[in-house]
Amino acid sequence: MERIFRNLLTFAFIILIAGTAAGQTASPQFEQEIQFITNQSNVKEAFQIIVDLEPQTHRDLIMLTEIPAPPFKEEQRAKKFAEMLREAGADEVRIDAVGNVVALRRGQTGNRTVALDAHLDTVFPEGTDVTVKMRGDTLFAPGIGDDTRGLIVVLTVLRAMTASGIKTDADILFIGTVGEEGLGDLRGVKHLFSEAGPGIDSWIALDGGGIGGIVNGALGSHRYRVTFKGPGGHSWGVFGLANPQHALGAAIHYFVEEADIFTSEGTRTSYNVGRIGGGTSVNSIPYDAWMEVDMRSLSPERLNEIDAIFQKAVQRALQEQNSLRRRGAELTVDVDMIGDRPSGRLDPGIPLIQRAVAAANYFNARTSFGTSSTDSNIPISMGIPAITIGRGGRGGGGHSLNEWWLNRDGHRAIQYALIVLLAEAGLAK
Repeated sequence: MERIFRNLLTFAFIILIAGTAAGQTASPQFEQEIQFITNQSNVKEAFQIIVDLEPQTHRDLIMLTEIPAPPFKEEQRAKKFAEMLREAGADEVRIDAVGNVVALRRGQTGNRTVALDAHLDTVFPEGTDVTVKMRGDTLFAPGIGDDTRGLIVVLTVLRAMTASGIKTDADILFIGTVGEEGLGDLRGVKHLFSEAGPGIDSWIALDGGGIGGIVNGALGSHRYRVTFKGPGGHSWGVFGLANPQHALGAAIHYFVEEADIFTSEGTRTSYNVGRIGGGTSVNSIPYDAWMEVDMRSLSPERLNEIDAIFQKAVQRALQEQNSLRRRGAELTVDVDMIGDRPSGRLDPGIPLIQRAVAAANYFNARTSFGTSSTDSNIPISMGIPAITIGRGGRGGGGHSLNEWWLNRDGHRAIQYALIVLLAEAGLAK
């Protein structure tokens, strides 16, 4: 009886593992395409080169992490990353008008352009200690994973292609973007897909966890800085002036009241008042009061609707506070958009996504589709084939001073990125 029980447990475990490994399936043509690519001798050589480069990859991750890249100040890291891409064998390397590092590897035909991207910036302000500390085999430092590891994947893919002599049909751009985080508002990738950009046909971003997680949906967001302004003065001496802080509090109240009802049903939508400030002292009527607000939704329509709720709440609070004043000038309000990330979703059946699934299946990784706010938001919203895939290894503590990364089979994510890139760019015959 005991042996039968053990066998049943084993059988159940096998079923569980098989179900976990299955994930998404790709069309047979793309499974065959990945099989063909991975059977090529130069690709096998590139796989081994990636493994052999692990000590250098480790050193470069530490070195690049320790070059600060605070919001809007990515210049020093950009210069070093450009130098590294040049040494790795890129045909041309430049830093564009907004600070993106763009390295070109020419294809045989050059009739298409495929990009492999990671972002240069971190969320941490200037002056943050970014010294890498090692505890056991784990690396600790702000930005060690998000997204410095992504930059290293981009770099190592180029090194492996150069060393193995792999050629592609399409041109490939190896890119380090600025402004992915926070108030950077995707300014780097917005420039790349503007009229001034290089003309990109397919986009592969590296940001996030391990192999198998494929972001094909763009989480849209609107962000505002709202500032109520008035004359201000002594809280006793000029009592009766319209008070910016009172207006701010009312605006938050009215917004939350309506937004809570709106977000309780329908396509997932969120709202958050993240920062507030203003005033000079406890006994002064402030001359200004401000807040920063974030709204997100999977639906462009829902995002616009909660934005309208927010705008209405601000104007209601302004009018109400002005109606209460007993003296002095009326309050005014500035509503400045400080972030606009478009939303959208690409069909999992498009070739780029099918290739990413087939490549993940080659590595026996469980695949899943997701929606997030990444550099891919812009091309996804434009209907351009784009995905965000994982940078590999294990990590945690993102956006914190205790961020960590562990090189647990990290080379596999680099090999995975290489295969997805080669499939999309096409091996030259």
